[in-house]
Amino acid sequence: MKNTIAVVLAAGEGTRFKSGVPKVLHSILGKTLIERVGEKLKNFKKTVIVIGHKGDSVKDTVKKSTVGGKNIIFTLQKKQLGSGDALKKAKGAISGFSGNIVVLCGDTPLIKTDTLIKLLRFHKNEKADCTVLTFEADNPYGYGRVIKEGNRIERIIEEKDASAEIKKIKEVNSGIYVFSSRVLFPALEKISPNNAKKEYYLTDVISVLNEKGSKIVGLKIKNYTEVIGINNRIELAAAEKILREEMLNKLMLSGVTITDPQTTYIDETVKISNDAVILPSTIIKKNTTIKSGSTIGPFAYIKDSKIGRDVEIRASFIYGADIGDGAKIGPFSHIRAGTKIHKNARIGNFSEIKKSVISENTKISHLSYIGDSFVGKDVNIGAGTITCNYDGKLKHKTHISENVFVGSNTNFIAPVKIGKGALIAAGSTITEDVPENTLSIARARQLNKTLKKKKRRGR
Repeated sequence: MKNTIAVVLAAGEGTRFKSGVPKVLHSILGKTLIERVGEKLKNFKKTVIVIGHKGDSVKDTVKKSTVGGKNIIFTLQKKQLGSGDALKKAKGAISGFSGNIVVLCGDTPLIKTDTLIKLLRFHKNEKADCTVLTFEADNPYGYGRVIKEGNRIERIIEEKDASAEIKKIKEVNSGIYVFSSRVLFPALEKISPNNAKKEYYLTDVISVLNEKGSKIVGLKIKNYTEVIGINNRIELAAAEKILREEMLNKLMLSGVTITDPQTTYIDETVKISNDAVILPSTIIKKNTTIKSGSTIGPFAYIKDSKIGRDVEIRASFIYGADIGDGAKIGPFSHIRAGTKIHKNARIGNFSEIKKSVISENTKISHLSYIGDSFVGKDVNIGAGTITCNYDGKLKHKTHISENVFVGSNTNFIAPVKIGKGALIAAGSTITEDVPENTLSIARARQLNKTLKKKKRRGR
């Protein structure tokens, strides 16, 4: 593969997506279509990506991804005049190269590296000028039909140009090719837009090469799902279902328990250790890591977070947080970005934690909001406690030291610091620092007044 250049055609708008986002930037399990294709090409000598519609967005995505690198070159197709024209735009980027050129589309994210290796080997063994990856389709509608004479391919006819008889053919073009560099670009110069769409079809290169006596062969793939093209959101969902099943099976075989794969959605970027348990209706996204012994779900949503050992998360939302070993979260907790929850802490029902540190063995069990705060070890936060961290312009911090007991329905008007061992009486509104080992009561004096009896009016 080191003497092979890949060209990825990724200039199309994807009008059937009806989206402001380029088709190749739509995602499956946390990775865009173009990233998934690019990952299969890391060992190639060079990869040329032909961009067009919102090309800068495509370029930026690839550069920021794991596939970005020195071997990636971008070239622009300003007007979308077909796949043949797109490939012409790659000529300058690979000028002088002598070897094989693999051409594939940016919307075929399920193709496997092993299949590309097999295709290249077949091309070499056949001593072919062009090899087309084909497959049998039960419903070939929309695909170019492959016209063969024995093992040699004579033509590929697109759907819109096919006769009723041609449309009966079930062997179709996957859109993935290997060309010998010496024949490809001369043949591209001879194709014309004499077709229903008035575009330069890459498939017309086959006819040109046949006229020259070049050897064109097809390799039929058994698992056609690898070469599914993504042209709309229905096909995007179908591809995601295939990948999701593969990934969940891989996780289960590695020792992760997933009790209901049908309702479990886990991005491919997620790492889960053996003996973790994932319960139904759970979504885990981005670069989340989950260590051994943790139980996640049911009805949990976790994104870009670190989950330690033996953690329990029930019916809760967690974003960009770090959850320590043995912590218990939920049900119905909301843990927001920048939060660190330490070992054996407990965050209970309808509590929200935002950009705060919750230390070991601390309990925030009911109906509380803790924001921009530090809470020390062995603290008990009573129900209905609120850190009032925002004054309308700035966010302020609350510092609660270890071994503090906070009574229910307490308000902390930040910035404020509570010393070790303090006890805050229920119903207090704390506006000043509280010293160590102090009972703080901050309530208005209760007044009970007799109500005057009102005479009832007659009807």
